[in-house]
Amino acid sequence: MPDRESRTTDAPESDSERRRRRARFLRELAEARALRDRVQPRRAKAARLRHAMRMRTFRW
Repeated sequence: MPDRESRTTDAPESDSERRRRRARFLRELAEARALRDRVQPRRAKAARLRHAMRMRTFRW
């Protein structure tokens, strides 16, 4: 990745650039999870049930 190399030589990135990159990463991650859930519904259901169990047993 050439942009990563140039970033190390330039001034540190601004907060807005970092937030924009993070937002894009999180959008792509959510999109990938949604795609995986559509492609593997049984695994997605199991993951939902595991998450629900974790949330029920979590102590505040």
